[in-house]
Order: sequence, then C-alpha cells, then structure tokens
Amino acid sequence: MGKMSFWRSRTTSFCRVISDHITYKKLCNSRRFFGTISCSGVNVCTKLINSHAKNGRLKDALHLFDEMPFRDTISWNSIVKGCLDCGNLTMARNLFDEMPERNVVSWTTMISGYMRFGKVEVAEGLFKEMCFRDVAVWNSMIYGYFSNGRVCEAVKVFEEMPCRNIISWTSMISGLDQNGRSVDALRIFKKMVGYGIEPTASTFPCLITACANSMAIELGTQIHARVVKLGCVGEEFIASSFITFYANCKQPENSSKIFKENVHDSVVVWTSLLTGYSSNSKHSDAFAVFNDMIKLGIIPNESSFTSVLNSCCALMSLGKGQVVHAEVIKLGFEVSSFVGNSLVTLYSRCGSILDAIKAFERIKVKNLVSWNSIIVGSAHHGCANCVFTLLAQILRTGVEPDEITLTGLLTAASHSGMFLKGRQFFHFFSKYTLIKMNVQHYACVVDIMCRSGELDEAEDFIKNMPIKANSPLLLNLLTACQTHSNIEIAERVSKYILDLDPHCSAVYTLLSNLYASAGRWSDVSRVRTQMKRGKIGKQEGWSWLHQHEEQPDVQSGNISHPIAYLC
Repeated sequence: MGKMSFWRSRTTSFCRVISDHITYKKLCNSRRFFGTISCSGVNVCTKLINSHAKNGRLKDALHLFDEMPFRDTISWNSIVKGCLDCGNLTMARNLFDEMPERNVVSWTTMISGYMRFGKVEVAEGLFKEMCFRDVAVWNSMIYGYFSNGRVCEAVKVFEEMPCRNIISWTSMISGLDQNGRSVDALRIFKKMVGYGIEPTASTFPCLITACANSMAIELGTQIHARVVKLGCVGEEFIASSFITFYANCKQPENSSKIFKENVHDSVVVWTSLLTGYSSNSKHSDAFAVFNDMIKLGIIPNESSFTSVLNSCCALMSLGKGQVVHAEVIKLGFEVSSFVGNSLVTLYSRCGSILDAIKAFERIKVKNLVSWNSIIVGSAHHGCANCVFTLLAQILRTGVEPDEITLTGLLTAASHSGMFLKGRQFFHFFSKYTLIKMNVQHYACVVDIMCRSGELDEAEDFIKNMPIKANSPLLLNLLTACQTHSNIEIAERVSKYILDLDPHCSAVYTLLSNLYASAGRWSDVSRVRTQMKRGKIGKQEGWSWLHQHEEQPDVQSGNISHPIAYLC
C-alpha cells in the first residue's frame, strides 16, 4: 500500500512539473525530464501529449501517442483535441473513428472541432448520433452555432435543452450580443434572473458588454451596484467591461472613476480606459494613459496601440504619433496589420505620405483595410501614379477592391487632373464589378467634371443619378459655378440645396460672392436680406495650432485667446 502511494505521489509530482514546463513552453526540458522517468504512466504521457499539441508540435504528440503501451479514453481525447488545436481536422476525425471507446468528452471535442472549422452540418450529424448528451455538449452546440452566425439554430437548441446550467445562459447572453442582438441578450438575462439563477463572475463581463452595446445605462448601473455588493468589481475582465460600458454610454468620467478605485497592472484594463477616452474624443487623456502605461512597465497590446494612434491622428499630432511608433518598433508590432494600418492612416493624414508608405511596406499580411488606407492616403496627397500602381498590386494579390478602394481611385484621378481616367474607373467598376455605388462615388465624379469645367454635364449627371444627391455634393457644383462664373447653373443648384437644407449658410455666401463678382449689387443685397430675415449666420471658422505639444482650438474673430494673433 505504501509503495502504491509512493508511485501515485511520484506520478502526481511528474505531472505537476510537466505542467509547469507547458506553462513556460520549455518543451526541450520537459522531454529531457520525461526521458529520466523509468516507468511512465498514462497520465504523464497524456500531459506530454497536451504539452506538444499546445505548442504546435503535433508530430511529436502523435509519435508519443503511438509509442504509448497503454492508452485510456483520456489520452485518446487528448490527441484528438491536439489535432484540432493544430488545425488537422482530418487526422482528428480518423483518430476519433479509431477510438475503442468514446465518452461524452470525445463526442463534445469532435463536435466543437467541426463547429470551429465551420462544418456545422457534420457537427449536427454527430450530435444526433449521440446516445447520451450531457449539458456540456448542448452548450457546445449553442456556442458553435453562434460562432458561425447561426443565431436561430442556437436559440432553438437552448429552448430544447432538457437541463441548463449557468454556462448555457452565459453562452446565450454572449452569443446574442456578439451577433448584434444585444437587446435580446438582456431579455435572456432577465429571464435567467426570473428563474432564480444568479450570474457568476464569468457572466458579468458578457452582460455588461451587452448593456454597453445596447446603451442600457439604467440596467448597467443596476448591475454595477450588484457587482460592487458582491465585491468582485476589481476583477480584471469585470473592471474592463464596466470601463467600456460607461465609455460607450458617453460617461468617460465614470470609466476613470472605476479605474482609479482599484490598482491594476492588467493591460486589458488599461487599454479599456485608453480606448474609452479615444472613443469619447478625449484624445489628450488617451495619450496620457498610454504614457503612464509605458512608465509603469505595462506592455501595450495591439488594441492599445491602435487606440492611441487613432487619438494621435485625431489630434493631427505627428510628434505624438512618432513617440508611439517608437514603442511599436521596440515591441515588434510594425508587422501587425491592425497597428500598421493605424500607422499608415496617421502618417498620411499628418502629411507624411513617405512614412505612410514605409509603414505599409512593413505590414506582414496586408488585408483590404491596409490597401485602402494607403490608396486613400496617397490619393489625398495627389500621388495618382502611386495609387494606380497599388491598384495593380492589390489585383495581383487576389484581394477584391471595395467601395473605399473606388473612392480612393476616383479621388486620385480628380486631384491629379486625370479626368478621363476617373470616368473610366467609374464606368468600369459600376458595370463590371459587384461594388454598389454610393453618393460618395457620384460626388467624386461630379468633382471630376467640375474641375474640368464641364458644369452642364455635371448638372445633367446629378439629375440622372439613381440616388438622391446630398448637400455636400451639390455644394461642390455650386463652388465650381463661382470658380467658372456660371450664375445660371448656380441659381438652379442653390434652389436644390435650399430645398434640402433651408439654413445652409454656404449657399447664401457663395451666391452673394458670385453676384458681387458679376457686379449685380441688387442681387447681393437681396441675398443678404434673406440671410438676415432667416437669421442665417455664416459658420464660424476654427484653427488648430500646436504650441508646446498643446493644441488649443482658436475661433475665428475671437481675440480673447492668448494666441489668437497667430490666426
């Protein structure tokens, strides 16, 4: 008896050591340690199989599995799961079919794998084959359906479940919310409470996120009070969820209050606060949070960098952006498409298109957003040839252009005076691609016509558009009328705009200037009288000035500001 206890204790110790090696990915050490064990039990081998699979070494895991003298159901389940985790669905199914005995975990693992790979129908077939189903496999089906956007099927499975646990309810709340049905998610929560089921620490983050997405400020506040009473508001994911909730509800001061109530060293919590400030246009505060993270040694993640770069972009602060970029380089995030895309946007909007191109070239896997960011940025800088070269490259990679890509192409043609090229792009993409033309595309074509002085054609084009023109599009034509001194078209276009927006001050200002240029002073007086009667004032101008890393807003005509004399 004592000997058996010794070996049981020894095996437990081996498993614990191997688990430590898995955590720190010291596979070589764990393999060397395994080689010193004279009589290796099935538990030790199973731990090593998990170790190899978790670190992507499927070949080693399979080799070890083949050499095992004895295999139990747990070891079979481990190797099947390992194959799925390493992306080898075919091998996982082959091993599943070879299993001498299967338990509920075996079936659940295989069903989850098929759902993960989008093979919903195959997963459904396995589910129907099962003789006995526990609550875990029902939960797996719910999660799988939601992961594949099959909301109705998930709801049906939930309703048919013979028995539900808190995981079932949490999966429903999370799944509905993630599929754009946050209000339904909150209804499920109320139903859950009605059955007397108490939410757990894992339920609260899903629930708070649903409140944030549906702007349910009253319910969210009630849940906050409940969490405070339970004493778990300081937990990482709960705290970050509440910070995001209040930020989404336009209460960043409450986000800051929750953050300050507890000491956090979690990048998730810090990033939630940073993103909350950024989404509420408190960009200087967002940058300050990022600086504090660096000072305290909290390593930013992709989301941290994306949010702070967006704030630098909104501030039009190239200097702040370069400070962040330096940290991006240190941590090796330049190759990330998420961070790289933000860098491209920052540099292009701050007037440094060459740096934008460099940031684009360093992105390892370029997605459609990457291509659109550099195309639109280059277009606004008048680099038409660069844009057309990028178009050729994107087509070669097999990435399908979209509405934003076309907007960039048309803008490039317009800003570079390539009017014929712009029209050719518009006609080609509208006729031969699946891109749905929107008002922005038509506005670009109108801009092309206006810049080339073809005002009559631009007016006819607007009249024959399949979608209704908006005020900015018509104002573009009106501005061109002033440039080309075409009063006749200007008067017609002005009527169109005022029908859409009777208080558009720009129409009166442009018409007044046009009449003044033609010496029609009685018409100038008439337009100004109409403005006074309608109490229509000119829109105030604002200037942004950088002074010692500060960016004050200076209103035109306001001489009270200390640096107003610079405007």
